[in-house]
Amino acid sequence: MQQKKDAPLRSDAQRNRERILEVALDELTRCADAPLSVIAKKAGVGQATFYRNFPSRESLVLEIYRHEMQQVADAAPQLLETREPDLALRAWMDRLARFAMAKAGLSDAIRQATSAPGTPEKPGPAPVTAAAELLLRAGERAGTIRPGVSGEDFFLAIGGLWQIDPRSDWQPRAERLLDLIMDGLRAGAAGR
Repeated sequence: MQQKKDAPLRSDAQRNRERILEVALDELTRCADAPLSVIAKKAGVGQATFYRNFPSRESLVLEIYRHEMQQVADAAPQLLETREPDLALRAWMDRLARFAMAKAGLSDAIRQATSAPGTPEKPGPAPVTAAAELLLRAGERAGTIRPGVSGEDFFLAIGGLWQIDPRSDWQPRAERLLDLIMDGLRAGAAGR
């Protein structure tokens, strides 16, 4: 019996899919042309399982990008449950920096996947922008983030992340940049 397209995956199938995405992110970040058979083997799945989940290289690359972006977005409400809004925002910015470095490493694979005729476009940043808005509004209500900063403003300010070379020792530089941005977001906050 064939599984319905929108039916939830069994837990073992979900684990296989997540493992493929994890291995593919590592492999494609290192080499945009990494063989799919190598990714399947390192993920511990057979070719049939691999291609059932990802029928083409393009579908795999775009799903990695969408999956990573959604994980960044999903982290925002989780962080707000356990931290004060400004601290949640700062922790989320660290998660965003890791995504930016992975995306930079994957850029060749994304470019190849979206340049073929008839392939879908790269997913838009709406989930991540919504997460930034959620964190900014929570900080504004708590009086720890200056009022009126939009998600667009935030991403323009944080755009320097995408200028950092992911092959370098990027973490100290990203932390300094993010601390500078947080200082600016806190300046003029009602509770300061």
